[in-house]
Amino acid sequence: MKPHRIRHQFLLRPELSAKLDSLSRDPATTKSAVIAKALELFLEQRGENELDRRYGMRLDRLSRDVGHIRRDTEMILESLALFIRFSITLHAHTPVPDRATQAIAQERFDKFVDQVGRQIASGKRSLGKDEGGEG
Repeated sequence: MKPHRIRHQFLLRPELSAKLDSLSRDPATTKSAVIAKALELFLEQRGENELDRRYGMRLDRLSRDVGHIRRDTEMILESLALFIRFSITLHAHTPVPDRATQAIAQERFDKFVDQVGRQIASGKRSLGKDEGGEG
């Protein structure tokens, strides 16, 4: 059973009509098939262009931002790994700390965490540029 088709009538400029006649000279190709395929391609291309117009710039910006985040994360992880290796090497043979030393270390760590929180909240950075563009 053939798919249902709907008849349309439209007007073409003479030069466009001549091109359509030329394309449909092959007995296996009909004018309807040429027009249907051309319309299908036109609509697909228009839809793609509409998506690009609406979302292309945003997607490009997001891709750049994700690339920057990936680069920054890799730098942070590498810095952390090097710091840990250095710290382990430096403190490989130190004695186990007593309670007073542990308390001092905990106090210093808590101050460090507080300072990191303040830096993040204020937008300041110790390395690189501030969010406000100052470095």
